[in-house]
Amino acid sequence: MARVIADMTMSLDGFIPDPADGIGELFGWFGNGDVETTTHNEAITFRTTGASAAVLRDALENVGALVCGRRLYDLTHGWGGSHPTGAPIFVVTHEAPAEPFAPGATFVTDGVASAVAPAEEAAGDGVVSVASAAITQQCLVAGLLDEVSVPSVVAVGGVTVGPALRHARDGVPAAS
Repeated sequence: MARVIADMTMSLDGFIPDPADGIGELFGWFGNGDVETTTHNEAITFRTTGASAAVLRDALENVGALVCGRRLYDLTHGWGGSHPTGAPIFVVTHEAPAEPFAPGATFVTDGVASAVAPAEEAAGDGVVSVASAAITQQCLVAGLLDEVSVPSVVAVGGVTVGPALRHARDGVPAAS
């Protein structure tokens, strides 16, 4: 049975992207070392420290499906057609794009639970990786997460996931 995990790097003060949707400060560790980690996407290779490479390889190998929001999908241009994990992509959105970036991405327009269910099936015994703050917030409120993994990085400023955690604790839906 698949495990649904929100696994996202964030700053120690709870921020993910900077106010302009930049992620350089948080994801700079993907390129700060001399150990190369290849991915299922030929255009994306990571160069990390040895310790980070071991963690990264484990994460890449265990993801059986990805659930993300339309905003992240658009910002990454659908990862050029293939997510680094090679896993199927389920995009939660209000409206599917006329021309998707990634062939085979599944666009789900009736809520996060309707994206997580087929992602769990696709992942089999693997991990359903939940990406983006908004989708993590929605999964928390809906009780869909089995685990939250938060590798932390020291950075200042950005868009926080904190209010959603408080809303989820109190059973109040967070704004998306």
